[in-house]
Parts: sequence; C-alpha cells; structure tokens
Amino acid sequence: MALVAKKIQESKAAAIRETKEVFQTGGSPDFIFTEYRGLTVEQITALRKQLRAKDALYKVIKNNYARIAFEELSAPNVADYLTGPTAIAVSTKDSNEVAKILLEFAKEAPVLQIKGGVVANTVYNAKQIEAFSKLPGKDQLIAMLMSVMNAPARNLAAALNDIPARLVRTVKAVGDKKAEAA
Repeated sequence: MALVAKKIQESKAAAIRETKEVFQTGGSPDFIFTEYRGLTVEQITALRKQLRAKDALYKVIKNNYARIAFEELSAPNVADYLTGPTAIAVSTKDSNEVAKILLEFAKEAPVLQIKGGVVANTVYNAKQIEAFSKLPGKDQLIAMLMSVMNAPARNLAAALNDIPARLVRTVKAVGDKKAEAA
C-alpha cells in the first residue's frame, strides 16, 4: 500500500492523474513491468519504436505514482513489481506480441529484465510472462480458426470437382480399351 500524504502537492497530484490516464488508454490495457537499468538511450528508443509498432507504450514512471494510480484504478496489487528502476509496457491490443518483443529484446540486451505483468487483470510473474509470450498471438489464433472453418468447405469443393473428373477418366479408359480391342 502506498503512503499518501495528508496534503498532496498539486504537481504530484497532476503526475498521478497523468499516470492514471496512461494506464487507462484504450479501456483495460495490460501491463508488463521491466527493469531497464543499464540500457542506453539508443536501446530504449529502439525498444519504444518496436513497441509503438504494436500500439504499445513503454513508460518510465515513478514507482510511488504508479502504485497510487493502480490502487485508485482498483487494479490487482502489483507493488512487488514496483521496486527499483521500473519501466512499464502498456498494451491495449495484443499483449502477447508485446511480451514477445520484450523477451526478444532482452536476449539482445540482457540488462533488460522482465519483472512480471498484469494480463486481463491477472498478475503474472516473470516466468509466466515468458510462457505467455510463447503462446500464439491473437492474429495467429484467428488465422488458425479461419483455416479450420474453411477446411470442410474446401474438402467439399474438391470432392464435387472430383466427380466429373472421374467420369471423364472412366469414359477415356473405356474408349482406350475399345480402341485396343479394335
């Protein structure tokens, strides 16, 4: 639980409001917490660019502000992940893709560490986020579903096209046999 002073400075209250706005972007976003200590500015910029391509934000927010914002939003308790230098990846669409990007980037820059995350209002630790990233993404699942749904129609069309082809082959075979016999 975050400590709240009796008299809050207006600048801090504004910072907390801004943090809440970031956390509420796009309805109910998912969050992945990382430790960014040791990353260069160029590396963070490159990571932000990759995440922006997936409609995700990568923000460095003061832990106390983030803790208060999460409490005010009635989000799950993530205080364990808000220690030390923390950057938060905020994903509104496909958090699976964001997790994949972060883990791939962590392979290139081992100083980036995944602390944990909140996906669909469920708190995940670092191992669970890694396992989550290995699952197929939303787009891949839709493609798999469409493939399964199209298979019966494709098979029916192939079977219906095969009937006239068999008839033609049978007539040709009969004609060839009669030609041999003659």
